[in-house]
Amino acid sequence: MQNRKLGHSGLMVSEIGFGTWAIGGDAWGPSDDSAARRALLRAFDLGVNFVDTALSYGWGHSERLVGHAVREAGGGIRVATKIPPRPRRWLPRTSMQVRTAFPRDWIVQATESSLRNLGTESIHLQQLHTWRDEWLDEPDWQEAIGQLKAQGKIQAFGISLLNHRPDSALRAVASGLVDSVQLIFNVFYQSAREVLFDHCRLHNVGIIVRSPFDESSLTGRLTPETRFPAGDFRREYFRGERLRETCRHVEGFRAEAVKQGESLARLALRFCLSHEAVSTVIPGMRNPKQVDENCTVSSEWLTPEQLSALRDHAWPRNYYKMPMSRRLWWHVRQRLR
Repeated sequence: MQNRKLGHSGLMVSEIGFGTWAIGGDAWGPSDDSAARRALLRAFDLGVNFVDTALSYGWGHSERLVGHAVREAGGGIRVATKIPPRPRRWLPRTSMQVRTAFPRDWIVQATESSLRNLGTESIHLQQLHTWRDEWLDEPDWQEAIGQLKAQGKIQAFGISLLNHRPDSALRAVASGLVDSVQLIFNVFYQSAREVLFDHCRLHNVGIIVRSPFDESSLTGRLTPETRFPAGDFRREYFRGERLRETCRHVEGFRAEAVKQGESLARLALRFCLSHEAVSTVIPGMRNPKQVDENCTVSSEWLTPEQLSALRDHAWPRNYYKMPMSRRLWWHVRQRLR
């Protein structure tokens, strides 16, 4: 497993990281804590040293699983987490100010909750779970992050882009206030490479790539007949004709994978890692088998010709417009009391 630098944070992180949304147990159907624990430990054995979680993943459950596994591994693991926005919707309105979504006391309170869940005194990378460009000019969040850094409770700070607006991070990247940007990037969603990748390289800001498999479609395991269990957010993500349409596009990618002599999952990961601006890719993994499959891909860059062929499979669309339910928001408030 090779490591890369996470921007000017100074952290060296494994090319393949561990995404933990699925093991939180609240959005991907039934979860198995024992399998999740074994998956985390197996990943650490294979050289994965970066784990990305969030306070909202199972409302602390994912963080607690990560914390236990990191302590069992004996250290050396870089942990990133995220602060959820305070309002009841994950998609902040254009008029919403940052002091409404991420007021100073909320940032501090959420970070303290994450520290307790993780069982640690400091978080390697704290992130805002969503971002709007106009928030950069408001001081409230900057003061909170500065306070947490001064207290040693967080070491680095980043922002996570909720949907497909990589341009919304350009000013933040140039400001010097963020160490990393987390974003969606895969064979279908390639818009970040057009401007943001070069911008991050110019300003030495790390890039954390999530959803390299387009919520599992690019593994090739879904069919138009796939039915997702209750509680699995993909029932909404792939609702109506979305799944059938996605499977049609996956077949084109499958043909390219066969041509290149690769599995779909390996080729999807290699595509993400073959961009110099990328610091780490964080596929979701729920069991040791998935860990073994994903961790075989490291330092295997695609050739310019292979990359060019895959760029023809770009398919921009946004399936993530899903508000947080009132019930889910109630659980957030209860966890933070």
